[in-house]
Amino acid sequence: MSSADSRAGNFAPRNPETFFAAQKRNRRATWRMSALCAFAAFIMGVPLTLVLTPLLYVLTLAGAEIVNHFSPLPPEFWQNANDLAKFGVRVADYVLNQKGTLDPQELAIGLALVLLPGMVMAFGLWIGMLILFRRGGVGGALASLNAREPNPSDLKELQLADAAQEMAIAAGLPAPKLMLVDSTGANAAAIGTCGVDARIVISRRLIDDLDREQLQAILAHLVGSIGNGDLRIAFTVTSVFETCGLLVNLINAPFGRESRGRIWRILRYIFSRQTPDQKAAEAAAIAESLAGSLDVNDTDIDRYFNTPNPGLFRKLFRIIFFPFLFTNLAVEITLWFFLNILLGPCMALLWRTRRYLADASAVELTRNPDALATALQRLSEDNSTLQGGEWATHLFVVNPTGDRTLRSSEPSEDQKRKAMEAWAATAHLSGSSGAAPQDYAAMRKEMLFTGLAFARGDQKAVARMQAMAQLMGGAHAMGLHDIPNPADIVAAQKGDRAAMARLRALREVNQPERGGRRGQSGLQIQSFVSFHPPLKKRAKKLQRMGSHLIAPERHTGVALKVFMTVLYLIIVPLLTVAAGLMLIVIAMMIGLNLMMLALWLTAIHWIFVWWNGR
Repeated sequence: MSSADSRAGNFAPRNPETFFAAQKRNRRATWRMSALCAFAAFIMGVPLTLVLTPLLYVLTLAGAEIVNHFSPLPPEFWQNANDLAKFGVRVADYVLNQKGTLDPQELAIGLALVLLPGMVMAFGLWIGMLILFRRGGVGGALASLNAREPNPSDLKELQLADAAQEMAIAAGLPAPKLMLVDSTGANAAAIGTCGVDARIVISRRLIDDLDREQLQAILAHLVGSIGNGDLRIAFTVTSVFETCGLLVNLINAPFGRESRGRIWRILRYIFSRQTPDQKAAEAAAIAESLAGSLDVNDTDIDRYFNTPNPGLFRKLFRIIFFPFLFTNLAVEITLWFFLNILLGPCMALLWRTRRYLADASAVELTRNPDALATALQRLSEDNSTLQGGEWATHLFVVNPTGDRTLRSSEPSEDQKRKAMEAWAATAHLSGSSGAAPQDYAAMRKEMLFTGLAFARGDQKAVARMQAMAQLMGGAHAMGLHDIPNPADIVAAQKGDRAAMARLRALREVNQPERGGRRGQSGLQIQSFVSFHPPLKKRAKKLQRMGSHLIAPERHTGVALKVFMTVLYLIIVPLLTVAAGLMLIVIAMMIGLNLMMLALWLTAIHWIFVWWNGR
């Protein structure tokens, strides 16, 4: 009996827990995290509205000045505007300089006048995003993944669809439609805006890599996620980031074509008459574009003010619109700080609780915690990236950027024996007449040389490695999905452009970090905390529900523990100081924004006074 088998035989989970108790605990955690997310959104909204409200007032009064020039407005309008301005000065003087007197009611009215317009604008944009993209459905998402329906002539695909229906019946839900993706990545996701239009997207490779019980466990996880309302939560989460992106584009619109193009695209989407499929595809493209516009490294306003050798008219417009620079910077810095430091991590932790809840639901539906645990372990050893799914990395069962925390460092004795038997059985394919290796280390060395020959395009080595992979339980066991086709390598060396393109596409699949930060994509860019819980932690929670999979432990020395503790004690205060400094920067930017907008408003007012007095 191997050591792994002996550990399984003596298995006794720490703090055992039923799946009902796990579901109840994670639902309570969801409420706590939802409250924290709402609080984080409110905290982010306060400095944001301090920027937006003055901008709204400036635009309103500037528009009133223009209208008044052609059609005079009633004197009462200007009297109310003057009274409001004087009241604002009194409140600001009282809050900032502690001068004058204000009763609590006046102070509350002043705060409402400052905060409410910006909050109403932000809330209205968010509601608009919810309504706008709910119409899009899931067609655009399926199009970006190149998803297809199961092949009627493929028995395995039809059996998978039947298994999805079984899990849906067990959960008391309508059977979600199953879609397949032909990809080198092994992963699965539930997508949609709610349970009514839910789709289960699963890569065709999973059918070959997982056994029936493991596939049922993955499907049960996704069905449980749909039944728990995760799609509605995910849609709400993504709409928050899309609203922030729309806000940035609205402020940048006067300065660049990209922002104006996104806004014009949204207007065309609203009023265009397209087929449902075209609407869905356009909605997905717009949503992805808005989320991507939160990248503050290169914006329209930066390019506008940093363009070398501007003409005379551009210099004039730069002077006129200079106050908008502070508005833009204040909004972008505020969004970056609160999304990455506060709201993004809170939403990531909320989504983690939903993944734990879906795991517990899968155990309830299958009554087999081992199946889900071993499926997660198998996926941790595979390439889990799906092309076209970067926009929704949080919806997948495992992190598409990879999670190796369940990968065993050393194969078991049974795995070594199976590998040596498979290697001996494929010896004839390479024309080898020598004796078979006597131990695992010698076999690995021989495999290494054969693998090098495989990469050079040796057909005998290709045949042997592929046969070895099949005997070992699938190509994932040998990592052949990530190895380029030898024929493409040879053809590319001869200048074949098509082969070069295939090799380049494979390299981009295996390096998902090229689209953004290293190892991050989609909503993950907006949070330093991963939206996916570590697979090792998920395995430990499954252990408590009866799984026999032992998550690998990391053994660290005493010296390393002491070093990490000291490093933690140093880094945490530094990060706290950095966060405080960032808040000071935001406050300074808001103050500069208020000052510049006030000057701009004063200048506009006196220009029209002078013009009307001519």
